[in-house]
Amino acid sequence: MITISIDDMQRDLIGYLRRVQAGETLIITQANAPVAEIKPVSKINGQNSKQLRPFALCEGNFVVADDFDAPLPEEILSQFEGR
Repeated sequence: MITISIDDMQRDLIGYLRRVQAGETLIITQANAPVAEIKPVSKINGQNSKQLRPFALCEGNFVVADDFDAPLPEEILSQFEGR
């Protein structure tokens, strides 16, 4: 990981991007304070390594009531609204 200023980055943008492509992480600073981090995109077999959650992960673990999206009774609404 290297730390560079915005001015340095602007002077040699292509050079720093090549370093990122090679696997380095850059911390970009402005007035000696970090403002951004640039790091390589992780890829496995040409795809992002971030895995999606499986569909229906909790299937069968609970039941959603038929009236799930029905309006709440007035008594409960008044408690939420502080009446």
